[in-house]
Amino acid sequence: MDKQSRLARTILNGFIAYFAEFENITLSARTRFENAEWRATQEASMRRIDIYKMQVLETLEVVQYIAADRVDDLAFWTQTRDLYAQLVRGMTNFEIAETFYNSIFNAVFEHRWIRDDYAFVFSPQGDMPPVDVRRVLNQYRTKGDIKAAVANLLHDYRVSLPFEDIDRDVNRVATVMSDAVLAAGFDGQGDLELHVLEHHFFRNKAAYIVGRISSKGLQIPFVLPMLHTECDEGDQTVYLDACLLGSDIISKLFSFTRTYFMVDASIPSQYVLFLQQLMPRKAVSEIYSCLGHHRHGKTYYFRTATRHMRSTQDAFIPAPGIKGMVMAVFTLESYEYVFKIIKDRFTPPKEVTHQEVRDKYQLVKRWDRAGRMADTQEFSNLVFEASRFSEELMDELRQTCSSQLEVNGRALIIKHCYVERRMQPLNLYLKDATDEEVAAVMLDYGNAIKELAAANIFPGDMLLKNFGVTRHGRVVFYDYDEIQPLLEVTFRKIPPPRDEYDEMSDQPWYSVGPNDVFPEEFRLFFSGNARARRAFDQFHDDLYDAGFWLKLQDKLRNGFVEDFFPYSNTLRFKQ
Repeated sequence: MDKQSRLARTILNGFIAYFAEFENITLSARTRFENAEWRATQEASMRRIDIYKMQVLETLEVVQYIAADRVDDLAFWTQTRDLYAQLVRGMTNFEIAETFYNSIFNAVFEHRWIRDDYAFVFSPQGDMPPVDVRRVLNQYRTKGDIKAAVANLLHDYRVSLPFEDIDRDVNRVATVMSDAVLAAGFDGQGDLELHVLEHHFFRNKAAYIVGRISSKGLQIPFVLPMLHTECDEGDQTVYLDACLLGSDIISKLFSFTRTYFMVDASIPSQYVLFLQQLMPRKAVSEIYSCLGHHRHGKTYYFRTATRHMRSTQDAFIPAPGIKGMVMAVFTLESYEYVFKIIKDRFTPPKEVTHQEVRDKYQLVKRWDRAGRMADTQEFSNLVFEASRFSEELMDELRQTCSSQLEVNGRALIIKHCYVERRMQPLNLYLKDATDEEVAAVMLDYGNAIKELAAANIFPGDMLLKNFGVTRHGRVVFYDYDEIQPLLEVTFRKIPPPRDEYDEMSDQPWYSVGPNDVFPEEFRLFFSGNARARRAFDQFHDDLYDAGFWLKLQDKLRNGFVEDFFPYSNTLRFKQ
């Protein structure tokens, strides 16, 4: 066996080892749910993210040993790529395997020479395997009785714990589904079917059953969230918390602001394709990421981004909003993502380092984002067409982050950047909002802060410009340079001045430690926006009290794990 063949098989073996460990962690999610092991669930989620890089590094050592003096030879890698393509041809998860190969290649060449000659920028087998989603669906025909179909469904999707009240849950779900079918203008129930993905989706403290109500000319996506309860005697049971219907509501469940699901999808593309049918507006790259395959989500994003750049001509421009102290941000008017580059020098009083900022972004990737922090994709040596950068933007980039720029002919290479979903900055949203919209968004802004805190995240800089509003009207945090675990923060009440001199002084009359925070000062975040301040105070003035934060810290230290509902409280069944 020649060196290229051995190298190709080594990389494939590394991928197989990674995928097996990924599945092992995923398969144990059901047991963690049944045992209500919520801390273990969080730890498993982080471990599953970490194993990709660990396996890449382990495989890389063997690759460098086998390739030896030819490890930097691009012609050698062309042959290896062709052999690897033959090895993965026909595999049911070839797209994930190709991304793993790309990770090895990029580790060797430090994200340079990204060409189809050497890696899989585009797959020779297409973006996704040709799959039949019917293989992963269970089908329930209603035969005019949707209640009986729901009862059969819940029987098949039961876990080791009993339902608190199975008849009640069947009636509730059947009623909601029947009403939705009638509202859709569908007269009879005889031809209806329920198509349900065969395995539960696990995340945080919930298990989700995902499917659709289907008939000729009718498709209504649905999700049934299953939660734990506790009887008076202390016995554990489960119940259905809601019947979620419609693409928009389901899309929020699979949001880019939430932790990745654990679901037994041994052929990921089957699940991705079905979910994309349920949520046509959801990017395929985000669906792959939602299932835990965030590295392939990045590959898929790069392919769609490349196609978008080739099919458009508009110029890159600075992103709307107040300029950040740490990041330079740009976008295209035709594009729904932004690019963020760490500046060479930070605007005072920012004192974090470049590495600290990168560590914060990695923390967010691994942490429970609680539906309130945007997921990002990290890129090195990303190549753009220099002529498409507006003069205004180029001037800004040269002034703020010139060390991250490299010009090579017509190409502008950005050495390191993050890509993130584009959102309207909260401060800009408030400018044109009605009083009702201001009240609603400030209620959600405060909820965002509280939910992040319950997930053991303190945002640090809570200025309005550091939060965005999604197309669903949800407030999301996206400035991570000052975040830290809530338990590392010292919350204090400002002591009263000792005398008139203290009261008149423009300097604190009390000591301030590096992690000290004074919640009374949070009012400063609303400077210049009295309307927003009044609305916020109406709902969330408890955030100004150090006692609120200290009590939450005590709960977290005692093992408390918050319930994060990815749907409106109004959609929940009343227990």
